Amino acid sequence: MEKELDKVVEEIMSTPNVAGCLVADHQGLCLASKGTAHVDSAGLIVAISEQACKIEPNLKPPTVCLETDNKQCLIQRHGTITGAVFKQKGVA
Repeated sequence: MEKELDKVVEEIMSTPNVAGCLVADHQGLCLASKGTAHVDSAGLIVAISEQACKIEPNLKPPTVCLETDNKQCLIQRHGTITGAVFKQKGVA
């Protein structure tokens, strides 16, 4: 599974404007981290996703987007795995 996860993370990192990627389990344990994504943020990312899921518990998990003037963090949960993609905005 680790090689498959590494392959997915590398694929995400090769996407234009992506600066970092993090994948964590349902307990906030970081399974993979690359680029600007910090391992210590795994628990917080999972917690944000869990709270967002409580807004509409009968629907599929929402994608959470946190933005600053020049950066974006997209958080999505799929089953027991949560992923975060960190992007630079406005970079050509």
